[in-house]
Amino acid sequence: MNQKDKFLAQRIYFILSGLFICSLVVSNLIFQKFFYWYPFGKSEFLGAKFFEISVGVLPYPITFLITDLISEIYGKNKANQVVTSGIFASIFSLGIVYVANHVPAIEGSPVDDVLFTKVFGQTALAVLASMLAYLAAQYIDIQVYHFWKKVTSGKMLWVRNNFSTITSQAVDTFTVLLLLCFFEILPWNVFGKLFISGFAFKLFIALLDTPFLYLFVFIFRKRFNLKLNDEISID
Repeated sequence: MNQKDKFLAQRIYFILSGLFICSLVVSNLIFQKFFYWYPFGKSEFLGAKFFEISVGVLPYPITFLITDLISEIYGKNKANQVVTSGIFASIFSLGIVYVANHVPAIEGSPVDDVLFTKVFGQTALAVLASMLAYLAAQYIDIQVYHFWKKVTSGKMLWVRNNFSTITSQAVDTFTVLLLLCFFEILPWNVFGKLFISGFAFKLFIALLDTPFLYLFVFIFRKRFNLKLNDEISID
């Protein structure tokens, strides 16, 4: 690879990393709003409607698509690096929210202390729960992805994409809800419903993002003249 292509590959990696970190931080800040989306009508399974979920899950499919793409093109180590960067970004954003929550609002502030605390007051515990779940899920995603890549000799991209995402999303959904209920941010009686609905939503999105992964991998391989199992080194 010539220097020009290497520089381009570095820039793309930094852009993907930025999108990943932004998606992660935003999801940690907006999680307290729940919404409904009924693409299959008001169908239910064990009392869980498809779908009634937190808006915090909306950016998550993007993060797993990005880590799968980075894993495929840049390798396992680069994928782990961006995950670790996301953890530090979440901790930093948590610190900013903590300070903002403790400084007094002026009289006439559009957002007063009560409203700000209501929205962000539980962010510390929620972000902690989210980070622990996310950390486990993302590293599992990368490990499972490369396990199936090795098993399939780099073929059948859809297998490693979906199997890694399904496994990691199950871990993420279960762990974050478990911690949120444990810290009494959510009542235990909604655990089962939110798990089924949240996990089903993530599975649905995982299936939808597979064609996009194929497209992006195809573009990368064509642009950088990569053969099967080739990875770009940007160090």
